Amino acid sequence: MSATERYDQIGTDYASVRRPDARWVARIHQALDGHRTIVNIGAGAGSYEPGFMSVVGVEPSQIMISQRSSSAAPVVCGVAEQLPFQDGAFDVALAVFTVHHWSDPGVGLAEMRRVSHKQVVVTWDPDVFARQFWLVRDYLPEAVARERQLATLATVLAHLGPTTTEMLLVPDDCTDGFFGAYWKRPQAYLEATVRGAISGLALLDRGVVSAAMERLKVDIGQGRWHARYSDLMELCELDLGYRLVVAEH
Repeated sequence: MSATERYDQIGTDYASVRRPDARWVARIHQALDGHRTIVNIGAGAGSYEPGFMSVVGVEPSQIMISQRSSSAAPVVCGVAEQLPFQDGAFDVALAVFTVHHWSDPGVGLAEMRRVSHKQVVVTWDPDVFARQFWLVRDYLPEAVARERQLATLATVLAHLGPTTTEMLLVPDDCTDGFFGAYWKRPQAYLEATVRGAISGLALLDRGVVSAAMERLKVDIGQGRWHARYSDLMELCELDLGYRLVVAEH
């Protein structure tokens, strides 16, 4: 399934669930500071695009493009592997939670390097994710198997060359509904709309997900979840493997 088909399938309510978290906005924008022009690849509904820079988005899905606000940056319908821009056209290329959806991540990352002087990527370490996140570790090991097949942190590091990598901790009240956002709010995963905006859940076998959600619902209702993960209640943020990668050439 191509990135276009994937987001045409799961992107209907994306903008209402995936609202940029202010703390992550600050971290990402800090990496962009001091630059003037940016191309946002896999731009989607426009999350994390800075208002203080000249931005052009690239997005393959018309469903996602239709959810961009009227004040959002202009967007080109296209794919990462064939960016319609000249070499060095932008100061920065940004890619947030998108590389794993590309049909050829190596080519897409090379295109990022071609059209920009600096690359900023948000991705994750699947090993940390599998170890730290109770939902995939204890309820959905099938998601772990799928995640290990995706282009994540190791792929980004291999193709972008010398980089700096920073940890992006997930706040317990995170507003951006990505996979690990609700680590302290387990009941959120029982909502179909929430799961529909998380590709790691929406693209798994429905029967597998339904069975896992039923177990989770019972565990929450009978108090087992809170007893088992009581240590999490003391935390206000958690490392689930999400990383901010920055490369300059």
